[in-house]
Amino acid sequence: MVGLSLGEKHFIQGGIAQDLRTDGRKRLTYRPIYVRNWSYTPGKWFSKSQDGGHRCYFQCEVQAELGKPSSLQPDKGKVSIYVDCSPTAAPMFEGRGGEELSTELSVSLQRCLLGGKSGAGAGIDLSSLIVVEGKICWDLYIDCLVVCSDGNLLDALGAAIKAALSNTGIPRVNVAAGATGDEQPEVDISDEEFLQFDTSDIPVIVTLTKVGRHHIVDATSEEESQMSSAVSISVNRKGHICGLTKRGGAGLDPSIILDMISVAKHVSEQLINKLDSEIAAAEAGEDES
Repeated sequence: MVGLSLGEKHFIQGGIAQDLRTDGRKRLTYRPIYVRNWSYTPGKWFSKSQDGGHRCYFQCEVQAELGKPSSLQPDKGKVSIYVDCSPTAAPMFEGRGGEELSTELSVSLQRCLLGGKSGAGAGIDLSSLIVVEGKICWDLYIDCLVVCSDGNLLDALGAAIKAALSNTGIPRVNVAAGATGDEQPEVDISDEEFLQFDTSDIPVIVTLTKVGRHHIVDATSEEESQMSSAVSISVNRKGHICGLTKRGGAGLDPSIILDMISVAKHVSEQLINKLDSEIAAAEAGEDES
């Protein structure tokens, strides 16, 4: 919890009302985003991404393992997202507080990126992870570590996940012919051929935090301490809404939520372009090295 004096609270709220926040940004302006990637290692099939911004630092790792599809979704692979908030990031992450926040962030990321239980609206194409329908699929495990933070965790984690997936190579799997019925087919996993994960439809998450009568994007910890509510909306490149989640005790009028969705669509275009540019720059730097 951020401790602020009454004067500091009024200063933050007044700045937002005047569209001039304490760090000089406007209400709908993001802080800079920086991405650094590590390539997959043959035989381990994972990638890492670091997402850094103003006093924020996150690390995301993707690992792939062969598994069995769910009986409810035999034509889809599986994705699991886990978040760990390091106690070094903030005192509030120590003990039970960090565990509860980690769980909340994990659930919110799954809602924003993986759609409903049926898989409808998922930003990640789960059908692309199937190897043999009903028998073999790829299971992706996305582990995120919050190393340090200054607010707006969900958006930054979503960006880190997209960056990590863009650098994820999944080995080509050759399935032996001849398996019948319930027999498990034999597979050969290539150590040389990798399929690049398609991230073109993976959405970004835009969180609109309501402070006073206005909502802002990319709120700092101090600004979040003054919020009445926040709505996180995941939007893909086509402008489609892939997920929505709300936090904060205050209710919101439906008209305000619709306005937030409209703003999120507008802001997401710039965020997607900026993130794609940073991912491309990280990959270019990786190739040069």
